[in-house]
This record gives sequence, C-alpha cells and structure tokens, in this order.
Amino acid sequence: MKVNKELMKGSTVILILSLLSKAEMYGYEMIKEIERKSDGVFSFKEGTLYPILHSLEMELCVESFWAEKGGRKRKYYRITKQGQAMLKEKEQEWSLFSLSVNRVIGEGQA
Repeated sequence: MKVNKELMKGSTVILILSLLSKAEMYGYEMIKEIERKSDGVFSFKEGTLYPILHSLEMELCVESFWAEKGGRKRKYYRITKQGQAMLKEKEQEWSLFSLSVNRVIGEGQA
C-alpha cells in the first residue's frame, strides 16, 4: 500500500533528521535507509530528497562535506546542534499529532 504524498510531505524533515542523528550519510544512502526501515512504504526520489537537504542546510540544521570512502568521493550530510533542536521539536510535534489522530479515529471502538 502506498502512502498519500500529502501525508508524506509533513514527515520528510523528521525522517531525514532522525537518520542523520544516528550517522553521517550521503543522499542515496538516506534514500535506501528510509526505504529499508519503512519496509518499502516510504520511497524518496532524489528530486524530493536534495531540495529538503539544501533547505535544511540553509537553515543550518545540517551541514555537508565531501569524503572519499571505498574509493568513491561523495557528498555527506551530518546534523548540527540546530538540527538536533529542530529534530526534538519535530518529534514532540509528531507525538502530539499522532496521539491526537489516534484519539479521533479510535473513538467509538471497544
């Protein structure tokens, strides 16, 4: 089952920041990790991911750097202190949102 793109829009930043809070990653690696961790439910295209990363970089929530690993030079991203603060805020926001949705859709059930 595919998730509506409108639902995904509000979740992309928290997914990216959450990944980067655990490890530095390059773009394609993030795409594959999100897909793997969601059992294929979330599937990002590069055209979706990179504008978000660039926006987070402009907001000083992530920073990029070039590194060579395994003989390949790639642009990696890491979360900053500002990004950690944003992630915490997004996690609280998500918790409130999901709790509230579950309360509404759960009404009337035994």
